[in-house]
Amino acid sequence: AEATPERSYREQLNFLNPIAQPLASRKLTRKLYKCIRKAAKHKQIRRGVKEVQKFINKGEKGIAVLAGDTLPIDVYCHIPIMCEDKNLPYAYVPSKSDLGAAAGSKRPTCVIMIKPHEEYQEAYDECLEEVSALPLPL
Repeated sequence: AEATPERSYREQLNFLNPIAQPLASRKLTRKLYKCIRKAAKHKQIRRGVKEVQKFINKGEKGIAVLAGDTLPIDVYCHIPIMCEDKNLPYAYVPSKSDLGAAAGSKRPTCVIMIKPHEEYQEAYDECLEEVSALPLPL
């Protein structure tokens, strides 16, 4: 999986959708990937539009992380609205392939929900605080 040439954060920004707001900074993106890796180890993530959507509707808490380079945007453009309705923090990261890789999958994924867990509570709280501080789009 590591054989693919890595694109820098700046290069990935060229492929973003117009709706990818609020976008995580390079530093926050790294923290989110790290938190996703820890959550995946403890099976505390929801991956994919259908699964994330189902658990948002059920009222599950967590941080939604969306990929900013997903096309067509119709696939997942309703997720941020659902998150806002349920007061769930969400953020966009630039790359769906990096998001999939962070979750321990070879496939790219456009949405992941990180659930809180005591094993990585510190990393989760830090991400939660920073994601919540991001300005929501109008």
